Amino acid sequence: MSNPLATVGILSIGEMGMGIAKLLVAHNYRVVTNLEGRSQDTKTRAEAASIEVLENDKTLVSASDYIFSIVPPRDALATATRISTAFHALSPPKSSPLYYFDLNAISPRSARGIAELVASKSPTITFLDGGIIGGAPHSNSDAPPASIMVSSHPATSSTWSKPSIPISGALPSTPAASYAHLSTTLGLNHISDDIGTASGLKCCFATTTKGFTALIIQACTTANNMGVLALLLGEMEKRTPGMLKAARGVTGMPPKAYRWVREMEEISQTHDEEGGFPPAPPSSSPSGIFMEIAQVYRSVAEDTVLGEEKTERRKRGRTLEDVAEAMGEGLKKRAKKED
Repeated sequence: MSNPLATVGILSIGEMGMGIAKLLVAHNYRVVTNLEGRSQDTKTRAEAASIEVLENDKTLVSASDYIFSIVPPRDALATATRISTAFHALSPPKSSPLYYFDLNAISPRSARGIAELVASKSPTITFLDGGIIGGAPHSNSDAPPASIMVSSHPATSSTWSKPSIPISGALPSTPAASYAHLSTTLGLNHISDDIGTASGLKCCFATTTKGFTALIIQACTTANNMGVLALLLGEMEKRTPGMLKAARGVTGMPPKAYRWVREMEEISQTHDEEGGFPPAPPSSSPSGIFMEIAQVYRSVAEDTVLGEEKTERRKRGRTLEDVAEAMGEGLKKRAKKED
């Protein structure tokens, strides 16, 4: 193999991180990560994707030209703090440029806050705000992961399918030599110089997809409890077949539910601050539709066996009917504990 085009650090190696890593490796990039404190599942994913494991954040920062943060939303700030601290601690200082892409499902306000933190700790890092819309990249010669819920868009190359990745923030007047190729490979779409714009777009898109998923969870669980789930699905098939097809994508949700709790809270903040939607009266504390939807996913993650599911080892919730059954079981157990 020829010399790699650039080195990309990815934190962390979940389903999306692994998909992006495989795409980059296939296009002659060196991909590295730091797995301190990570599970054996994550280590296995890294090995499967030909990702080089480095010993700590300082080594990662020193080796990387680009770093992609793809972590649960609750960890976005901590990850940026780790990387900017490691960058600042390098001695001698890093001589080559470092781009930091925050690709997490966070609100514009959160993205701006993280950008300010990075600028204060390590002002020479180029910080870019981004969002990932769609499923993890996969080779078209392989079946896409069963848990992909949103159809991905064709890549410029016919051999890969990949999500949309809008980014925002000021790019250097003279970008790194490999940036144009990296942008084409991943399908990056620079939409604004303003930090937060890309995250806002991601939140608006997730409003429709993950908001819909939560509605389906509630509708099907309640119908199953009443013994009319088959009738509900029959009516959907007859009257809204497209909606039923999308509803079947709920089966990809269980391993991700814990991540989506905070994402829904970030979406609520986005609609409040960017959309101007006020909190529900009489409370002035965070409320509204997406705080309620966050509670749906919290119930999935904490009250049911679905919260124990791992992408690599699926047992429950592999059909829409079983999602409804497992939800009903968990909510009944919770109700009994509260009595």
